[in-house]
Amino acid sequence: MLNRRDFVAACGALPLLSAGARAQAMPDTAKLVVGFTAGGLSDMMARRLADKLRGSYAGTVVVENKPGASGQIAIAQVKDSPGDGSVLLFTHSSAMAMYPFTFAKLAYDPVKDFLPVSLVCHTNHAICVGPAVPASVANLKDFLAWARANPGKANTGTPGLGSMPHMIVSVVSKQSGVELKPIAYRGTAASITDVLAGQVASAVGPVGNFLPQLGAGKLRLMAISGAERSSFAPNVPTFREQGIAMTAREWYGVYLPGKASADVQRRASTLVQAALTEPSLIAGLQQSGVDVAHSTPQVLAGMLEADTQEWKRLTREIGFTAES
Repeated sequence: MLNRRDFVAACGALPLLSAGARAQAMPDTAKLVVGFTAGGLSDMMARRLADKLRGSYAGTVVVENKPGASGQIAIAQVKDSPGDGSVLLFTHSSAMAMYPFTFAKLAYDPVKDFLPVSLVCHTNHAICVGPAVPASVANLKDFLAWARANPGKANTGTPGLGSMPHMIVSVVSKQSGVELKPIAYRGTAASITDVLAGQVASAVGPVGNFLPQLGAGKLRLMAISGAERSSFAPNVPTFREQGIAMTAREWYGVYLPGKASADVQRRASTLVQAALTEPSLIAGLQQSGVDVAHSTPQVLAGMLEADTQEWKRLTREIGFTAES
């Protein structure tokens, strides 16, 4: 996982388009494929980016939701798509850096089958509770004590087996000795619906997914996954502050099918990075609990390599599998 310095380094100067990339015709229509349902954080981020790419990257840029298998269905679709730049993948880092170690088999190779375009943003995860958990539960220690006393109710929604939230649940369970049974959903938004209805005790997902309900007082955050407290929920302690030796930050990036040419990659990276400097996009994403940060393809490739090595180490250390 990358620290603050790594993310600052990622925001370098925008590259110049090569002559070939400048001459390349703008597609009439382009798709930004997302592996989760409409209405969730991933979908919202992709739609804001697509809005800024319309007219520069393509005449029309649409978001296509392909939920399922923790985002893998969308990734496999983009892998087999044309390499002319008409199809882009918007995905979180887990699918590229962690899934190789939490799934027995993947239908894609994160490095061989894709070309990096640009980093888009990064965020922390959080664990929240709803009305199924007594109001007296105010922090992670309280929640784990309640879960130990109520093992039949200690269910935690995650956006799919093998995802980073599933990994977080596994680490908390192993280190605390309290089993939090993960329940797989097709996105964080769906798990929040069940938490609000009292059907599931808790959920783990990106902080931004919980912000609307926090403001309404309907959910309570127990812990944040970052190395530091989140500026979006400054009163919520990190997992490390509460005795869980774990730090996890999720980043999101844009990729092309691996068959795309270098000129297609350069053009896509330049225009995506330019879109990510738009003040309205930055402000909109910050309202949703994420920090915008563009990068060159080379920097994104380096981030993927660093996270891959870290997840390889961590999953082996705790003996994690998708069925954990």
